[in-house]
Amino acid sequence: MHIFKSHDELAWGNLDVPLFAILHDWYRVALDRPGMFSLLEDPNSLWFIGIFNKPAATHPQAEPLTFLPELWKYDVAELFISNPTTGAYLEFNLASHGAWWACAFSSVRCPRSNQPDFERHVQPFGDATDPARAIAAMRIPLDFLKFEIDFGSQSGANVTMIRNTPDRQYLSVAELSGSVPDFHQPEQFPPMTYVPILQKPSPGYPNLAP
Repeated sequence: MHIFKSHDELAWGNLDVPLFAILHDWYRVALDRPGMFSLLEDPNSLWFIGIFNKPAATHPQAEPLTFLPELWKYDVAELFISNPTTGAYLEFNLASHGAWWACAFSSVRCPRSNQPDFERHVQPFGDATDPARAIAAMRIPLDFLKFEIDFGSQSGANVTMIRNTPDRQYLSVAELSGSVPDFHQPEQFPPMTYVPILQKPSPGYPNLAP
């Protein structure tokens, strides 16, 4: 999993950064429009940016930039970060207008009894001016991730998306196993590879889809 590394602190509203495209769904069917995302690390934070690239169905109770469980029942971009040594992992959900949710798991689909104070630490952003290309993001402090999951170069990570609800499309950067979509496979999350941002990216989007 590639993460862009910035030596300068990033700021919402000035994120001129590279994007990756997911070109196929879980079943290896080519998408009419790719899902877009970026993962970036600056000196203090990890940034997760999601672009659905088509109108998104949001949870009917979700307000922009608010914390709400079960966002995954509708269209959502997801970031998973795992600790390969312990099997623990974090899940972050992001709706197209910036509503979000997060959970810490001690093992596969087993939420921790003592959940982190995500709402105190994570900052969401969203711009749904153009519903066909709404952009949402979240900024997660590195010291928070280090404390909660021992975040570092040894961590595993994956980015997924659910789009087109109710005729749902399941997208995953990592090639996960199984005939039925299941994003909770931390043992298959690829390790992180840091890529420095040296210059403004060229037109076009690299493809990370398996």
